[in-house]
Amino acid sequence: MAYLLVNLSTLLWSSNVALGRLLHSQIGPVTLSAARFTLGALLFALLLRRTSPNPERSPLTRRDLLLLAGMGLCGVFTFPILLYLSLRYTTATNVALINGTGPLFTLLFAALFLSERVSLALGLGGLVSLAGVVFLISGNGSGSVTELGFNRGDGLALLAVSLWGVYSIFGRLATRNHSSLRVTAVSTWIALPLLLVAAALEWRVNPPQLTPQVFLSAIYIGVFPTVIAFLSWNEGVRRVGPNQAMAFYNTLPLFGAMLGYFFLGEVLTTKTLLGGLLVVGGGLLAALYGSPSRQRVVRKPN
Repeated sequence: MAYLLVNLSTLLWSSNVALGRLLHSQIGPVTLSAARFTLGALLFALLLRRTSPNPERSPLTRRDLLLLAGMGLCGVFTFPILLYLSLRYTTATNVALINGTGPLFTLLFAALFLSERVSLALGLGGLVSLAGVVFLISGNGSGSVTELGFNRGDGLALLAVSLWGVYSIFGRLATRNHSSLRVTAVSTWIALPLLLVAAALEWRVNPPQLTPQVFLSAIYIGVFPTVIAFLSWNEGVRRVGPNQAMAFYNTLPLFGAMLGYFFLGEVLTTKTLLGGLLVVGGGLLAALYGSPSRQRVVRKPN
């Protein structure tokens, strides 16, 4: 069930990438982020109300609030803005493939914050994944710095993915004492005021095109990639931990490349396929074999 939840999240998030690319000229990245999380915050409130208050629910400590604030800042405020902004400068396929570095960042941060050992497999997987990213975002490959053709969108996507690794670590720590729904909802509410203020500022210089396509897309993103995907992801992380969950995060590049090809008409070149293979392969190597705890899970008899 945990892996089913994680794969559902990646499928929905890949559709968010495709829609973000489709709408990049119609609505600003901050406005779209604010719209999706405003709707998401309302739905989270309704879900919490329907589950009825639990008198035995543990209160949020100062440490919990710091973790939730970190989740809100990294995963709700900064991550989506950088993601949508990157889609103004690069393809949905590239962004989806760069997301394949997610397991590497998560494992590295797990080693830093959760004291997990950095193994040889993690280092090797990281190098393979990094090579794939460099190959993917490079230009003609002649070796000249001026000819590398580094795309700012690819760089923004890479920064966004690193923040998602931090979000996953914070989520793992926060869900040790609280439900996934509560953690996801509160972290969203904490970040929402910042998003609304930033969106108001963006609206003054870059007002959105209020078309039916924008409205329907914002509603879809607010319900599925935001509420359902975030809840599914945090529940999956709670059940199996960030390392095991991130092993299946690599389905996002696959889903994203397929959506970009079939619905956005993006071209899957040999370079894209080879770079994506290195990114996904390195991420899988790091996530599946880079953590001692993961190795113990694999060897455990059924």
